[in-house]
Amino acid sequence: MPRLTRNIATLSGLFIATIQALPAQAYELEIHGSNTVGATLAPMLVTGYLKERSEGRVSAKGTGQENEQILSTRLNNRPMEVLVAAHGSSTGFKALAAGQADIWASSRPVKPSEAEQFRTRADLTALESEHVIAIDGLAVLVHPSNPVSQMSIDTLGRIFSGQIRNWSELGGPDLPIHLYARDDRSGTWDTFKSLVLGKTYTLDGEARRYESNDQLSDDVSRDPSGIGFSGLASVHNSKLLAISEGNAPALRPNQLTVASEDYPLSRRLFMYTAGSEIPSLAAGLIEFALGQDGQALVAESGFISQNPIAVRPEFDDSTPDSFRRLTGNYQRLTVNFRFSEGRTKLDNKARRDLQRVQQYLARNDRSSGDLLLIGFADTQSHELRAQMISELRALSVRKALQEADVPDVAYTGYGQYMPVGGSGSPRNGRVEVWIKSRQP
Repeated sequence: MPRLTRNIATLSGLFIATIQALPAQAYELEIHGSNTVGATLAPMLVTGYLKERSEGRVSAKGTGQENEQILSTRLNNRPMEVLVAAHGSSTGFKALAAGQADIWASSRPVKPSEAEQFRTRADLTALESEHVIAIDGLAVLVHPSNPVSQMSIDTLGRIFSGQIRNWSELGGPDLPIHLYARDDRSGTWDTFKSLVLGKTYTLDGEARRYESNDQLSDDVSRDPSGIGFSGLASVHNSKLLAISEGNAPALRPNQLTVASEDYPLSRRLFMYTAGSEIPSLAAGLIEFALGQDGQALVAESGFISQNPIAVRPEFDDSTPDSFRRLTGNYQRLTVNFRFSEGRTKLDNKARRDLQRVQQYLARNDRSSGDLLLIGFADTQSHELRAQMISELRALSVRKALQEADVPDVAYTGYGQYMPVGGSGSPRNGRVEVWIKSRQP
């Protein structure tokens, strides 16, 4: 891909922008977009990838502009530099569309309008363009001294719209509530706006806005009246709240609840490319990020790796005895299989997770006979319909695993019971993966 300057005329809704081709620093790879991805995770992935390819060390320096880094090394006895510019998810799409970025880092999925603008070059919703590099939980933060420990999504929306203005209304101290929010260019803001505010609430004008997750979290941790939201990797010294949706139990973001996307404010972190016809350096970085070593760096960065692990969930009083008996000799893998809109085929992440399950079995000397798939459905008009849908979902995953050389996996359906979201939430329609506990 030819290198263009970083002076780009304003995009005015048209796909083709006017680009000033002035002499400027050329980079072998440019990643533009999300601050959530670009602040720490993307530089760590670039560094890990370059260390595999180069003989020397990888150094980092700023560009003189906030939230930008240059990663430098020598490859084939030549200097090489990679730019990571983390100014918000929307800026990354504009850079990719303008031909400036090789990779668009985003903390939200591509919008339909963006995919349509880009369609003449590539389908950004296709497997070869859309790469889920990590799972994040949108962390709701308060000061460590705040006695409030959980709240519903609706309560959160009322707080950030200014309808609830004092912590005493929530069982906390008699203090005015101070709001901390990400800025309008942020994918974190887009996620919060979509999942919390929706069409019901509008952000209160008194909210303080931030480009940086880290700075927002640090300021909340120093303000006994504060509440804010950030990526999971930026919790730092703030207190983390458990969040509930509808009648489902409140969940704190942790390895299982976020990796499985059961946590109501879980989200996927993406890298988008212009299809598969991209520079080899960009293609190699994507492959590294999605692989075992790259996902280990994801975990090290504070986000949630997609490498499956087996854990024993903590059941609460709402867990039916029948489900306790069903899973009594099993642990749960930190992966759920979910379906694309229309619920007929597995989404892009699920298609890659098929390989991850196969690799997990091989690494841990386990067989397909150790697995159990449990399907779930959202609330239906009739219990038998929900049972049928949940079983068909599990059967669909079983067939997909068979094609990935994981044959004859046991499966069952659990109907519309044990929802993880409110009625109608797509998160309720899922297939969990359980594995037999090793005998001592």
